[in-house]
This record gives sequence, C-alpha cells and structure tokens, in this order.
Amino acid sequence: MTMRRRDKEVVSRAEIDAVIQEANVCRLGLAMDNRPYVVPISFGYDGEALYIHTAPKGKKLDYIGANPRVCFEFETHVQIQTDDSEACKWTFEFESVIGYGTISELVSDADKADGLNHVMRHYSGRDWAFASKDLATTRVWRIEIDSLTGKRSAKKSTA
Repeated sequence: MTMRRRDKEVVSRAEIDAVIQEANVCRLGLAMDNRPYVVPISFGYDGEALYIHTAPKGKKLDYIGANPRVCFEFETHVQIQTDDSEACKWTFEFESVIGYGTISELVSDADKADGLNHVMRHYSGRDWAFASKDLATTRVWRIEIDSLTGKRSAKKSTA
C-alpha cells in the first residue's frame, strides 16, 4: 500500500523500530463478521514479531478466534500544533507506525514465559521468572509481522 504523503513517510527500518521501542501502548485492530474492534494493549517486540498477553476469556479472544489477521498502531512524540489566526492550520506533530500481521497463541510454558519476557523487557528492561500457576491462567500471543509503515509529521516552521 502506498502512502499518500510520501514526504512524511519513514522508510528506515531502524527509525520504525525506534518508534515501536519508544511507544508505551500498542493499539490492536481486530475484525469479526464485518465489525472492527480496536483495543489498547501492552506489548513486547523483537524486531520480527509482537508479543501480547490476555486473560483466558474475553472479547479480544472472540475476535482473534474469528480472524487471526490483525492491524496494529504505535505513536510517539505527539504534540498539538496550534495557530492563533486559522483553525485549519492546527495540526499534530507525531511519529507513528502501522503494521499488519497474523496472531497465534504460544502454548508451552517455555514459549509463554519467553513471550511474557518480551513484554516485560519492553517496560522494565529485564527478564522475569513466571510461576507455573501464572502461566496456566495467562494466554500469550505472538503477532508475526507482515508489513510495517512509518510516518512522521514534524513541527511546523515558524519562519
């Protein structure tokens, strides 16, 4: 898919990865029976896949069960840019990444712990030990990334 505003496109994978690594929230887009559903989630990232966790039951799982194809979004450095004279000159400064992929469940305790550690490393910078009882009540998912696009809207010039 081609980006309309090519001047705002981020093509460097290192810059795209930096936006993902700096983001605190991933917005996950799911679809079932022609009904979209977007939910903010915590996540981990290893450069090839995203990792998330869910409760044993819930709306996300209904959607994932119906359609494993997902869309996801991240943004950083969001700032509103105002203009005192014209409403149509208001805009946002931001960096964002949108991607598509396929979600699948990690089922072994070792795979679940690895997936959860991707999430925990993103927020804490370190690995953790997980009790078997916690792994038994947590579902862990891997989103294999098919494509990523980045966009940057820089601060407007005042010159």
